[in-house]
Amino acid sequence: MYRYFGEADAARTSPLYERVAVALSESDEALRAIESAPARRRHPTVILAALHDLALAGRAPALAAAYAAADGDAAADAAIDMLLRMADSVVAIAVRRQTRTNETGRCAVLYPAIAEAARRVGANAVALIDVGCSAGLNLNVDRVGITYSNGQSLGAPSSPVQLSCSLVGDRPIPTRALPEVVARVGVDLDPLDVTDADDARWLRACLWPDQAERVARLEAEMALAATAPPLLLKGDAVDVLPDAFTRVPADALPVVTTTWALSRFPLESRLRFLHRLDEAAAGRAVAWVSAEGVGVAPTIPTLGDRRASGHSIIGLAEFDGSAVRAEAIGRCWSQGRLMSWLADS
Repeated sequence: MYRYFGEADAARTSPLYERVAVALSESDEALRAIESAPARRRHPTVILAALHDLALAGRAPALAAAYAAADGDAAADAAIDMLLRMADSVVAIAVRRQTRTNETGRCAVLYPAIAEAARRVGANAVALIDVGCSAGLNLNVDRVGITYSNGQSLGAPSSPVQLSCSLVGDRPIPTRALPEVVARVGVDLDPLDVTDADDARWLRACLWPDQAERVARLEAEMALAATAPPLLLKGDAVDVLPDAFTRVPADALPVVTTTWALSRFPLESRLRFLHRLDEAAAGRAVAWVSAEGVGVAPTIPTLGDRRASGHSIIGLAEFDGSAVRAEAIGRCWSQGRLMSWLADS
């Protein structure tokens, strides 16, 4: 698993992690240390993030220096040494934490879809409820700048967070601005608070050290989020959603967003999630914007696409108490780095 991760996954974008992962795969002692973790917590992304977290915390200076110098050989030696000396600490982090890469790159998909939901309902204000929010970075969708490959732009052009997205196909995205966002609520089993030093360090640790552009963007995203931290609710989405809806002002449209979150739910929970949205719409309109794998989001059409097609469907569902109108409004790839818009606006 570690050799495959290094040679097939990390090799494309992180020479540093390629070298470290392959070195770990060749060290019987390191692999034995990794095997002391529960089976589901032995994946390279988890163990490497735990090692990185210890380096960022100042507990592994040799590894931190190797990462800073982008020295793969030194990093490999330091990682093996750490696993031999600090296996208990590495495993404890791997067991306690979930890897997080929920950066605001997804906002390129969310922004036009949320704006479209508001247009269809005629809403002048929206409240965002992000399910599977991690640190809630996507709740700042209206506070980032987004540039598309056809020259279109959305969001805040002066924001310290600037994103880009390539469009597939010849249909432009709607350039409608988001209405005022009056509430931002994140729901997660283990939400991260960017104003908490340990949580912020873990977000950094989940990025690969030699991906400088992503590291710089995350720092900007966390700084932006810290200026107006969202409300974070901890728990299972099906249980917590009713509480989340109570945080929405009466004159705002609640827009629930899920981005590659529902695949972690069994089908029964996905259907209960849908029922929660329907319940909330008994006295007001509710919208759900999703970016999920083909066939993952209940009621969202698959456009005839196959589940293993490699892309995701951008869905928009409107609940008004008497009916549910669900539509596939686009496709996206690479977690929002590429998208195609399909809806008539």
